[in-house]
Amino acid sequence: MTVSLPRTAVLSGALAVVAALALSACGAAPDDASTTADGKNAATATSAADFGGMDALVKAAKKEGTLNAIALPRDWANYGALIDGFEKKYGIKIEVENPDGSSQDEINAVTSRKGQDRAPDVLDLGSSFALSAAQQGLLAPYKVTDFADIPEGQKDAQGRWYNDYGGYISIGCDAKRVKACPTSFADLLKPQYKGQVALNGNPTKAGAAFGGVYAAALANGGSFDDIQPGLDFFAELKKNGNYTPVESTPATVEKGETPISIDWDYLNAGYADEFKSKGVDWTVAVPSDGKFSQYYSQAINKDAPHPAAARLWQEYLYSADGQNLWLKGYARPALMTAMEKAGTLDTAAADKLPKVSGTPSFPTEEQQNKAKTVLAQGWAKAVSG
Repeated sequence: MTVSLPRTAVLSGALAVVAALALSACGAAPDDASTTADGKNAATATSAADFGGMDALVKAAKKEGTLNAIALPRDWANYGALIDGFEKKYGIKIEVENPDGSSQDEINAVTSRKGQDRAPDVLDLGSSFALSAAQQGLLAPYKVTDFADIPEGQKDAQGRWYNDYGGYISIGCDAKRVKACPTSFADLLKPQYKGQVALNGNPTKAGAAFGGVYAAALANGGSFDDIQPGLDFFAELKKNGNYTPVESTPATVEKGETPISIDWDYLNAGYADEFKSKGVDWTVAVPSDGKFSQYYSQAINKDAPHPAAARLWQEYLYSADGQNLWLKGYARPALMTAMEKAGTLDTAAADKLPKVSGTPSFPTEEQQNKAKTVLAQGWAKAVSG
């Protein structure tokens, strides 16, 4: 049966089609919060300018409304203040999953949740893990406004990762539980430290522990090309009973479960402040025989569900406000030298950093990859039994 529509209905339908075509031809406002009216997509923007400027980026990020982060403890390098500052400034909620997770956990979340709304938008990775993620094609190229001021050797030329903050491997010690706190790796082998020496994580998964083994290697005849002496050191530490497999965290430090912790100086210095009121006398020493400095790296998930917010987060972290907040957490920000020259550095916070002499040097990508392979093959054996 044929049903005839009233002429007005047909005309209205025709007009609707014409109107829709006209809107399409003129460029109707997209539904995607990450895309501007003129078709610029935050997911492919390689800089704020590429997206139409900071105002456009802020607008798109606010429209997305959320930023998915992972493995960002609030008491790590002052991340609590950074998260609060970003949320207050832009009204964008930061969801932090698995705050005590490792760099490898972050990479695993990116690969396992590709295309999902709950995938991480941004990553804070140990440098060796950032290199690995870039090699796997997981990271989006994006250069923050002050990208040129990040020192050479501390950034990927394409902007897939760049150093954010860093410090030196240090030895933290509960002076009320340990009669004479160690100040060198050689000290850690003394029998008085039986069952007391811990790492912050597993060196095959966590950047802090990776740095701890590298520092031990440098203290025992190793080099950036040879991390094996570091494994041998921990094997000896395990054999004489000084090494504890309990991974140090703020909770284990406060409870006295890890009275000696090999960790970044900014974390140990932060514990000294945090637990002073709770009766913990936490001291910090950069080992005289194994100075190892390393930075963590910022990166954006190539498939970030909130690409505009991810890029705005990077801009915030590399602003003077963001860099100084890391500094207040005893971490050395990547733009520290540039900010000192520009007069934007918080000098009072800089004066409180643990004192270290000399100029830091860093292992190359090839050296780090080699070290990771050696660790993957030998760490479990070194500390087993």
